[in-house]
Amino acid sequence: MATMLEGRCQTQPRSSPSGREESLFHRSITDLGFCNVILVKEENTRVQNLLSGRVPGGTGEGQVPDLVKKEVQRILGHIQAPPRPFLVRLFSWALLRFLNCLFLNVQLHKGQMKMVQKAAQAGLPLVLLSTHKTLLDGILLPFMLLSQGLGVLRVAWDSRACSPALRALLRKLGGLFLPPEASLSLDSSEGLLARAVVQAASAPLGLWTGALAVLRSLWSRWGCSHRICSRVHLAQPFSLQEYIVSARSCWGGRQTLEQLLQPIVLGQCTAVPDTEKEQEWTPITGPLLALKEEDQLLVRRLSCHVLSASVGSSAVMSTAIMATLLLFKHQKGVFLSQLLGEFSWLTEEILLRGFDVGFSGQLRSLLQHSLSLLRAHVALLRIRQGDLLVVPQPGPGLTHLAQLSAELLPVFLSEAVGACAVRGLLAGRVPPQGPWELQGILLLSQNELYRQILLLMHLLPQDLLLLKPCQSSYCYCQEVLDRLIQCGLLVAEETPGSRPACDTGRQRLSRKLLWKPSGDFTDSDSDDFGEADGRYFRLSQQSHCPDFFLFLCRLLSPLLKAFAQAAAFLRQGQLPDTELGYTEQLFQFLQATAQEEGIFECADPKLAISAVWTFRDLGVLQQTPSPAGPRLHLSPTFASLDNQEKLEQFIRQFICS
Repeated sequence: MATMLEGRCQTQPRSSPSGREESLFHRSITDLGFCNVILVKEENTRVQNLLSGRVPGGTGEGQVPDLVKKEVQRILGHIQAPPRPFLVRLFSWALLRFLNCLFLNVQLHKGQMKMVQKAAQAGLPLVLLSTHKTLLDGILLPFMLLSQGLGVLRVAWDSRACSPALRALLRKLGGLFLPPEASLSLDSSEGLLARAVVQAASAPLGLWTGALAVLRSLWSRWGCSHRICSRVHLAQPFSLQEYIVSARSCWGGRQTLEQLLQPIVLGQCTAVPDTEKEQEWTPITGPLLALKEEDQLLVRRLSCHVLSASVGSSAVMSTAIMATLLLFKHQKGVFLSQLLGEFSWLTEEILLRGFDVGFSGQLRSLLQHSLSLLRAHVALLRIRQGDLLVVPQPGPGLTHLAQLSAELLPVFLSEAVGACAVRGLLAGRVPPQGPWELQGILLLSQNELYRQILLLMHLLPQDLLLLKPCQSSYCYCQEVLDRLIQCGLLVAEETPGSRPACDTGRQRLSRKLLWKPSGDFTDSDSDDFGEADGRYFRLSQQSHCPDFFLFLCRLLSPLLKAFAQAAAFLRQGQLPDTELGYTEQLFQFLQATAQEEGIFECADPKLAISAVWTFRDLGVLQQTPSPAGPRLHLSPTFASLDNQEKLEQFIRQFICS
């Protein structure tokens, strides 16, 4: 079994001495389905069975040779020792006092906790993967799981980070320490079994990193009247064994990004190949090197699946909503009274899409609190009649708002991909600044929409889309189209005898459509796409559609603009260079362009890295070995200025001004 945990923090003011109710927090979190894990009651302290190891989800069974079994037991004896109940209870008591000083509460959804407890009762080992949203995870999460009856979570520590006496104490508290032979290089025959045991038993977390986080937290809280409200999210547990079986059954033909997109970018063909994209950015280092190629692919896709589950279970914070509104709708400023309505609208849209929000309380208080957290990046101007004018600070502050707004992209990703694909379809037909009514006259065929969505899907990084291993591109295309219809942006022009355009039941997506043999996407011999030839759509003329369409397009604009600027940078980049060196060159160019053109949301080092990796997969940049390490150089195909301009124009068709 595996699940994901992540901590999200938001500051909350302490209740005043007069007993005034909190305006930023629901007075009873139990009404919302949450429990406060730092509010420990008497029944939560009965943990003798847990401390002695008699808990569901223990070790598995199997036949092991005696010599190997003894060696494994010796290694495990070095790694961990049975926890001492008295020390664990004493440490938990001290930690509980610290957590109550630091946190207003630590929220845990009771429904999510029941899922994990049910998985633990299956009798299989329960592996918890933390996304490490905060440096306090290594201290907070074991306490939280112990208080909820899941036993002592074994947290791995680096033995070199502490003295022998401290190491002995932490082992009695449930800490794991790596045996000396486990730190040898992978090509060493010595310690092979130790490394295998360690890989199966831990994920390391620095001791002093956690201690430093505690000290920093205490220092920041010293003399401060605010405490932190933290929420721990638990994703849906899944069976690793079932995942492996289903993942292997879904493997089919795949092509590289260079094979899929480069001919289309250069205008050499128009048909999109009917295969999936092979783009794996997980570094092949450490334990992955010891695996077969098929197993390496399995591990990579497992990491994508886990990351997707983590994103899907994460709550959206109020600062992300505020940053999104200010960056993509009101860069020139907005009144607080107008923000009240738009904040409420965007929160409702998030909840309607099945995502959670990490806040509650009075709307005006929430907005004021969010603005106080963003005070370094916004200007507040008080005007007559008691209203406030909120203006984003020009310059690097916009980069920070863009980083916060990226939290909303997974919520609206399908609609954003669809809106940008429609923009690319309209790019050659109507002027970019043309009126919405003119664009609504044009008929858009379903095949054309599928093609544009596929092109944009292939261009976008895999770690952004986070498609499930068994989810095909064509299934995602239909999902995107359905979302555009459901949110009212597209209106179907039905023809007599045609099936409904918005087929949420996926009745049309037969096995033949999901996993078709290789061939051109636009092949008229396909019965499934032959049906789609007669389906057409128009842009809706409802009053809210133009603003919502522009909002969706702008969610992807930081990434797409960074890619377009990376294409323009090919003319002046200094190559050959190392990947790190060229990425730094590109980042400096993005910063310089931001100063000149005011596009600060693109001046992000993460976007520079993503652009370099995408261009490498696209065949724009080629990697060659050298004595000093791999070096990037411009491919002969894109040494041509004409082809560089084609690449830039291909990217810019999806950008809405």
